[in-house]
Amino acid sequence: MDIAASPTSLAEPRRRLLDAMSHTVARKGYAGATIGDLAAHARVSRRTFYEHFASKDECLIALYEAASDQALAVLQAAIDPERDWHAQVEQAMSVYLSTLACNPTLLRTLFIAILGLGPEGLAARRRANRRLTEFIVAVVSGPAARPRRAKPLPASFALAIVGAINELILQAIEDDRVAELPALTGVAAQIARALIDGAA
Repeated sequence: MDIAASPTSLAEPRRRLLDAMSHTVARKGYAGATIGDLAAHARVSRRTFYEHFASKDECLIALYEAASDQALAVLQAAIDPERDWHAQVEQAMSVYLSTLACNPTLLRTLFIAILGLGPEGLAARRRANRRLTEFIVAVVSGPAARPRRAKPLPASFALAIVGAINELILQAIEDDRVAELPALTGVAAQIARALIDGAA
């Protein structure tokens, strides 16, 4: 996960601050990162930091959302909605889990520290999960989906897929096995197929 590759439409100081949060957290952890560290890494003043973010927590949430958008973009690039999704789900899961495994320290912070930020962090997590849910529904039930479903996939089933995959990732983080996330591809794909094929 490299936030330096985020869309260039972000204002340059803001992009550099997100990049600074990514690298500083990977090096020192979220608790050890200070606003001074972030400003120094981004080569901006503390005043500039506060022009973009009200707090370190707000910056972390912005980083979480940027990383979530990047992971979703990876998934979107791995899927061709005009091909049978059964044949693609394992490849998509492999690409997704491999992307998440690229930076174990940052992944741990994004998946665990975000939960410690209270309602704002939980709301950011819900937004990310909703985008993934909408993506799954679109791939499986969209007008170009193959095979065509008699009924659209219920959003609750798509959310169950997202929740199950997130729990697999959290378990790997807790067991210090982030580097092994790609090995979960088969299980993740099997869960996705079972839930989608089992939906009425």
